[in-house]
Amino acid sequence: MPLNDDTIFEIAHHYRFQWEPAQQLHVLLYPEGMVQLPGSSGEILKRVNGAARVGEIVADLERAFPGADLRGDVIEFLENAHGKGWIRTKQG
Repeated sequence: MPLNDDTIFEIAHHYRFQWEPAQQLHVLLYPEGMVQLPGSSGEILKRVNGAARVGEIVADLERAFPGADLRGDVIEFLENAHGKGWIRTKQG
């Protein structure tokens, strides 16, 4: 799927994204189990809200972590998450 700065993603319907206090990390819960999202993975998915465009997500992360060029890593993670079915493109 070609991804650009205007692409909008949302968490896929059969997943629930949440903070897991016992493990001190974000997770994606689904009927068959759980995906652990340590560090940057959780920070990226925290911004996937069905409204923010990819370019806005990248800009927000670069503000939160100044001095880092995160675009490539964010794009790669979003492409992988989409390929695994964790997120889907927002349908207008």
